[in-house]
Amino acid sequence: MNIQSVPLEELAGSLGHTRPFADVPADALQSIGIVERVHAKAGTKLADPGHGSLYYWLVLDGECRAERIEADGSYTTVGTAQAGEAFGETPFLTGKTHATFLVTAVRDTDLLRFSADQFWALMACCPDARKVILADMSTRLSAYQAEALHREKLVSLGTLAAGLMHELHNPGSAAKRAASQLRENLMKLQDLSLRSASKPKTPDQMQCMHNLLKHAMKSCHAPALSSIEQADAEEKLAEWLQDAGVENAFTIAPSLVEIGFEQEELKCAREYFDASSFSDALNWLEALVSSVSLVCAIEESISRVSDLAMAVKKFAYDDRSPVKELDVHDSLQSTITILGHKLRIKQIAVEKKFTAAPSVIQTRGSALSQVWTNLIDNAADASPAQGQIEIATWTEQGASGNGAGPASDPGWLAVSITDHGPGIPADVLPRIFEAFFTTKPQGSGTGLGLEIVHRIVTQKFGGKIDVESHPGNTRFVVRLPLGGVSNGIGVKTK
Repeated sequence: MNIQSVPLEELAGSLGHTRPFADVPADALQSIGIVERVHAKAGTKLADPGHGSLYYWLVLDGECRAERIEADGSYTTVGTAQAGEAFGETPFLTGKTHATFLVTAVRDTDLLRFSADQFWALMACCPDARKVILADMSTRLSAYQAEALHREKLVSLGTLAAGLMHELHNPGSAAKRAASQLRENLMKLQDLSLRSASKPKTPDQMQCMHNLLKHAMKSCHAPALSSIEQADAEEKLAEWLQDAGVENAFTIAPSLVEIGFEQEELKCAREYFDASSFSDALNWLEALVSSVSLVCAIEESISRVSDLAMAVKKFAYDDRSPVKELDVHDSLQSTITILGHKLRIKQIAVEKKFTAAPSVIQTRGSALSQVWTNLIDNAADASPAQGQIEIATWTEQGASGNGAGPASDPGWLAVSITDHGPGIPADVLPRIFEAFFTTKPQGSGTGLGLEIVHRIVTQKFGGKIDVESHPGNTRFVVRLPLGGVSNGIGVKTK
């Protein structure tokens, strides 16, 4: 990279063909003084994120490219600058101390670079250049914000999709295993039924089998036992069955205990059947009981899939849909369901204290779900393994409720989300709702999550959001106005 120092006014003829200096009079350039003219070969780095000094650049000839370095080491092009265009104003005007993007010369390029002092002198003495520079910054910020919002949506979609795949995998696998075992049980039942059908049954035998069948079909599971109680019950029943000559006694006992069979209920079969028939009858009963349990497992798995589908539906209403009523408690529960896999990975318990009444919101789209997702997801990230998150709702009386203040202040529906992580540093706390501000590593966050939360709560619902934090306790409180807001979206009182 070849650098020469030249008085800016000597380049007035060339500058007239550039955007920032097209309307700047030549005599105004004298106050800038001597600038650096840079001749950069193709591939030369002009700016490196986090390194070196900041400069304002003007391309006289050639082309430059700005790229963002992603977390995986790949590069994403964020913009280019051709001859006559300038770049580098945004870091100065947004208070940055280092370059944000990697800037390289695409081909051999001739540029001017202005130091920080020269940039601010240019902004002060050249109103026409200042207008162009501010317009360029506005355009770049708008484009970057749109791109960052898009990335934020993709990240949220990826998180949602990954969570759903994990959530759907478990009930899907359970249903598949249960169906496979059920096929084996049906073959076993058919064989035992054929053997039993070859022997005539007495009325007592038929009544006994009817009673056992009725018990087997009445429920999926008996009341839960402790591990010790269940082990004792299984061993006791298995020994009794083995003494009675029942084949596979220790194999069938756990299934019979699980559905609530006790020794007393099985005495009729031992009394009315001979040893061989008793063994067949108990193995038939175990196969039936096991089949019922498998059917219940399939039903539970399908119900789980259905619950997940309903949670996604509640999580993401169509933004173009008309205003609908949404229960905040349902919305919170759906978000917890969607994030269930992430919570289970870290073994995070969620304590819910839902006491708000009323709790119904008039809304459209997925705005509230996006609020809960960002806050609960952040709480999960901050929480230690085997930690706990508390989610509470309540209503707060407004000024109109106690006879003071305007009647238009009926109160608030409040939602708090608390984690017990390391907390937010005091110097960071005032900035957490700023756009693009993030303490996460590069590539791990856009800095828009909490800004979006703040915007939705305050602008879309006319509410407010507060946060208090110290090591071991961080609490976000969202307050939504009872009675709704001017655009018809808000809390519906009942």
